[in-house]
Amino acid sequence: MAETLAPLLRRQPPEAPALLAPERTPLSHGALAELCARVEQTLRRAGLGRGNRLAMVLPNGPDMAAAFVAVANAVTAAPLNPAYTEDEFRFYMADARADALLTDAAPSPARQAAAALGLPVITLTPRDGAGDFDLTVDQPIARRHDEPGPALVMHTSGTTARPKLVLLTAANLLASADNIRRSLRLAPEDRGLTIMPLFHIHGLMAGVLAPLAAGGSIFCTPGFNALKFFAWLAESGANWYTAVPTMHQAILARAGRNPDVIAAHPLRFIRSSSAALPAPVFAALEQTFACPVIEAYAMTENAHQMTSNQLPPGSRKPGSVGCAAGPEVAVMAEDGRLLPPGELGEVVTRGANVTPGYENNPAANAAAFAHGWFHTGDQGVMDEEGFLCLTGRLKELINRGGEKISPLEVDAVLLSHPAVGQALTFAMPHASLGEEVAAAIVLREGQTVSEGALQEFARARLSAFKVPRRVVIVDDIPKGPTGKLQRIGLAQKLGLA
Repeated sequence: MAETLAPLLRRQPPEAPALLAPERTPLSHGALAELCARVEQTLRRAGLGRGNRLAMVLPNGPDMAAAFVAVANAVTAAPLNPAYTEDEFRFYMADARADALLTDAAPSPARQAAAALGLPVITLTPRDGAGDFDLTVDQPIARRHDEPGPALVMHTSGTTARPKLVLLTAANLLASADNIRRSLRLAPEDRGLTIMPLFHIHGLMAGVLAPLAAGGSIFCTPGFNALKFFAWLAESGANWYTAVPTMHQAILARAGRNPDVIAAHPLRFIRSSSAALPAPVFAALEQTFACPVIEAYAMTENAHQMTSNQLPPGSRKPGSVGCAAGPEVAVMAEDGRLLPPGELGEVVTRGANVTPGYENNPAANAAAFAHGWFHTGDQGVMDEEGFLCLTGRLKELINRGGEKISPLEVDAVLLSHPAVGQALTFAMPHASLGEEVAAAIVLREGQTVSEGALQEFARARLSAFKVPRRVVIVDDIPKGPTGKLQRIGLAQKLGLA
């Protein structure tokens, strides 16, 4: 079993470009491998062994991308969202059992949290090359752990309870990178436009490791910005990108002003993951960019990808997250029986990319790994061809007096209304039924429609009990730090609780 990412670093021709970025000179695969060796030496001299954990708080861009590869190859990487408060940093650093902090030179809440916890700080100073940097250690690390540990530790989103800490080995990461590489047929001539946050498994695996594992290159932006996307596309020479649906929608909103860029810089494909891609967005992306849109299904515990739709001449089915693309994927009944095509149950996986478990959480591990499979918490159904359709998170299904409603089904109907740009269906409390259906709507630019008109539209297409009793029209739907729309807690945020 791989204990480092060295197999990935040995695959590429050394002179080929690996990392590019605005206003930085390109970094080759050979230079990236040399950087990884230099970082490992620095960390060892600082007292960090293979099993020590290094919290990483860096802005999006080539330095974070390269640092992730180098750190995960040498020790255990624990990337954190730079937008956290000092209290949040203190919690996440302590919970991840970080031995030190890697960050840039700027004063920050992360540095304050490290000082409060007594953690040494390693400062990253960029060089000219995209992703090339020097490290300065402020004090030696007191406790060295040479026993190999995981390559990456990440917290789950923790929307309803204390977040769980997911352990991912180097073997998990290499398997997942290879799964994504094969699904997208990534090759050395491919270049990805990296716009996903790099403290998130989607950005780290699909945005960084998979294209590098293919010997290709990535153009690292400082983070998603719809206003700059088309300028970056023109500058980068990228022929694909991966993003979450809300990012695709923001890109589409600007696409009409950038037809020349789209025509001059054709994409081989567009990838979407981390949340359900509405069918109208799928169709609009394919029409606008004249390339296939490949929707994939992924989560942290699987080191990202589980299923994927296929590039032509394979099949891609709007509304489906594709077929197994790496691990084994099945649909399971509550009693552990694997269900045949057409039957609804919980999606389960097993394979080389699946986490060995959550840290110090035997109850969660017992539930998550029951019956010899990892339980995703998602409900779905598989068709005769092995394509999976998700009906929602089990914990997000709306229980209206015993009637179970999939928010995704209601989303799809509302999104088919010509005035609706975004729709998110969620549960709101009800005195007698327990839960009732509600929806938040963002209208398309220049469109108007009333709550009653949307309810009538839904009533003509849904069973009466699935029609939202409240439709709230908002300027923006609250999102999580990675751009995901969040159903849980939305009733409270919108004053419907």
